[in-house]
Amino acid sequence: MAVVNMNGEVVPKEKALVNVYDHGLLYGDGVFEGIRFYNGKIFRHHEHIERLYESARHILLEIPWGRDRMMAEVEKTVRASGMSDGYIRLVVTRGVGTLGLDPARCSHPQIIIIVDTIALYPEKFYEEGLEIITSSVIRAHPNTISPRVKSLNYLNNILARIEASRAGCQEALMLNHLGEVAECTADNVFLVKNGLLRTPPPNAGILEGITRNTVIELAKAAGIEVQEIPLTRHDVYSAEEMFLTGTGAEVIAVVKVDGRPIGTGKPGPITKTLRERFMVLARS
Repeated sequence: MAVVNMNGEVVPKEKALVNVYDHGLLYGDGVFEGIRFYNGKIFRHHEHIERLYESARHILLEIPWGRDRMMAEVEKTVRASGMSDGYIRLVVTRGVGTLGLDPARCSHPQIIIIVDTIALYPEKFYEEGLEIITSSVIRAHPNTISPRVKSLNYLNNILARIEASRAGCQEALMLNHLGEVAECTADNVFLVKNGLLRTPPPNAGILEGITRNTVIELAKAAGIEVQEIPLTRHDVYSAEEMFLTGTGAEVIAVVKVDGRPIGTGKPGPITKTLRERFMVLARS
């Protein structure tokens, strides 16, 4: 069953309440992580916790728990859910403040750990692949707030996702301020060309995903050369395969972009191989 840990106390989701003066609600002032667990084992737990604290440090948010306590509370909440497989949403807000912006008026940070299920895409898309569009909404300029910070303000991504939905698609490709490929609204992007695996580098305006980095490791272990290089829509349109990675999405093929088929218009062999290897690793 879904449960929520509110500052150390595990409660049913119906009783998990936040104060309307919380800066996370009023201003998106906070950070979060999305984490999967398989067979009761939390996938890449340490890496996710490290990224959470790195994001918090960037926005000058002091998390009241140390890393060991945080990991222990996450594990406690997973056990309380009684679920074998599921999804964890770990949120830290600046805390309850006033209607003004001043974070100094916030009382203390709030820690929320949600354990529930997630299905980002219907199962058929994992078999047939996704059709996506290129959004007219670009990724926020890196000089505003670093895309490497997983903050509670996802309006940039949400606007692109709305555009995708209106086009009848499940996802949208987002470009950066230079017109280069950045990422999708919730996933990192990979292309296959001439047997090489290509993905935008961190400085292209992407969130450096945990699943992204795991897939890069798996590809290298399989003898597939990986290039982290700037990519354009031409690279997308001319790719032989394309797939997305993310905690919610795991590994999923893209078979059409802006009405143009990618490769054969079906999930390709490298995509299938890496998805299989990822699922084996996740469940091991």
